[in-house]
Amino acid sequence: MSRMNIRISGLGGQGAVTAAHLLAMAANKDGKFSISNPFFGAEKRGAPAESYARIGTERIYDRGELVFPDVIMVFHPQVITMQKSYTAPFYSGIKENGLVIINTSADLLSDEDHKTLADLNVAVLNHDATKLALEIGKTELSTNMAMIGACAGVTNIVSLKALDGALQDRFGKRYVASGGTATLDEAIKKKYAKKEMLLKANMDTIIKGHELASEWAKTQNLQLVEV
Repeated sequence: MSRMNIRISGLGGQGAVTAAHLLAMAANKDGKFSISNPFFGAEKRGAPAESYARIGTERIYDRGELVFPDVIMVFHPQVITMQKSYTAPFYSGIKENGLVIINTSADLLSDEDHKTLADLNVAVLNHDATKLALEIGKTELSTNMAMIGACAGVTNIVSLKALDGALQDRFGKRYVASGGTATLDEAIKKKYAKKEMLLKANMDTIIKGHELASEWAKTQNLQLVEV
């Protein structure tokens, strides 16, 4: 079985859980098997939040904490700079030939971090997702969309068409979320006068993130797992 394990580390209120769910939903639409689940303590804004998406060619049964990811997405610099993470260091368990995508415009890694990741042939993409979110989505709440786009652009784990469909299902229909995720969904919806505006802004942010990451990937000698 071929499978890609994705771990997302961020802070509460950034939509890490939503991101994992959208990736899993999109994978299903592309005919793949998937499962997503959150992992967090106090469900509040600013607290560490972690979520996982497992995508493969055969049915997936395991849940819970994802210890050995192929891809790690870091939604907030403080995951690294202030160790606001349930996993320390943030790249713990990353597989050889893996990928790390960090929401930053600057290099946040120490020399030791760089050496450890280089020894594992792990590629690191510094992707200013928040900037894209503000420029295109007009709100920081679209940061997760820019990160989803980057992940898809580098890994090709899901198609843009499938992501568009997943967005429609999540925000365009009567999807019922729970807890803090439901609160975040409502906050996002209130940013836009019409649902169509929300869907377009999010999809445009995904597409731009995808475009930038795809161009970066062409300059790398990536050996990512294929699903």
